[in-house]
Amino acid sequence: MPIQFDVDPSVTRLAEATAEFVREVVVPAERECGGSVHDAPQALREALQKGARDAGVFAPHVPARWGGHGLDLRGQSVVFEAAGYSVLGPLALNCAAPDEGNMHLLEKVATEEQQQRYLRPLAAGEYRSCFAMTEPAPGAGADPRALRTTAVRVPGGWRIDGRKWFISGANGADFAIVMARTQGGPGDPGDATMFLVDAGNPGMRIVRDIETLDEGLFAGHSEIVFEECVVGDEQVLGAVDRGFENAQVRLGPARLTHCMRWLGAARRAQDVALERAGTREAFGSLLGDLGMVQQMLADSEIDIEASRGLIWRTAWELDSGSAAAAQLSSVSKVFVAEAVNRVVDRAVQICGALGISADAPLARLVREVRPFRIYDGPSETHRFAIARRAVKPYRRSRPAGTPSA
Repeated sequence: MPIQFDVDPSVTRLAEATAEFVREVVVPAERECGGSVHDAPQALREALQKGARDAGVFAPHVPARWGGHGLDLRGQSVVFEAAGYSVLGPLALNCAAPDEGNMHLLEKVATEEQQQRYLRPLAAGEYRSCFAMTEPAPGAGADPRALRTTAVRVPGGWRIDGRKWFISGANGADFAIVMARTQGGPGDPGDATMFLVDAGNPGMRIVRDIETLDEGLFAGHSEIVFEECVVGDEQVLGAVDRGFENAQVRLGPARLTHCMRWLGAARRAQDVALERAGTREAFGSLLGDLGMVQQMLADSEIDIEASRGLIWRTAWELDSGSAAAAQLSSVSKVFVAEAVNRVVDRAVQICGALGISADAPLARLVREVRPFRIYDGPSETHRFAIARRAVKPYRRSRPAGTPSA
């Protein structure tokens, strides 16, 4: 089957409208709050999302049934990059993490009743959500099999006990999707189950908001304790003991949508560097005429174009249900996360003192993009998975002593 990279004209128009909305509405709002929204008022989110609705760019990823534009991942690749030009762009379009990934998971896994109860208001921007999987050491982090939070059957439902941390968007969220072990113990090849836990459940308690390097995710990142948190059978999301499998339904595309959004941030950093290089004079010439600056600018253009091509290819594989999608999703996550960091770092270097000041967005972008190399699996974990998949067909495929090609 040929790989299709053609962008539908309707997607192009939506991306152009998104880019204009982000420039005219979202970037000024970002400047006003300094890009720091961990403790931002709900009114800011509501105002940005109203603006996105008025501009006709709200919820590009959400199926039309739930009020969105219904773009596949290829279409999202174009529009999410445009949204990511501002730290607050994805929030405005309601396609920011963790809500965007949770919408996808609910659309694929939830029952009709659960979709009406949780997905409909989440897609409309009436609800916020969080995804509670990561735990403090020695619990689940890059290795989900270290999961220690448990769920055991009780009359009429389940009791969840455990501790989660770095749960993005938890403060003020209307519900959490919680991963809890229902088979085996930490490190065992057992399985887990996902549960929908409403914010008012007395067994779920936020114990602190974690101070972090980044500041651009609405409501920040929290630590949560589950103590005798009882939920009904109707709160099971997907099948019992299929939690790890269902997590991949969410995490595969979510890794890629992270890449899409952060590529927009890289493009913004490069634009700042290009403007500086084209106007700042030093050593008798424009910065853009100096060879070392030219090399940095060229390398950033290469990183951006290579990232975009890899994202589009992976989006096509995921949309097509290809077996290659898992490998390419990991490749994309590693390459784009590191490329984005390189682009932003070069922009800071080119801009010098301006780059590390609050007069430009670059210092803010440094703080925002650095954690991307850790989110959704650190680069080292993905490299391990990439190498393992690559070598798998060659394991014991040749008789002992046979020379390699």
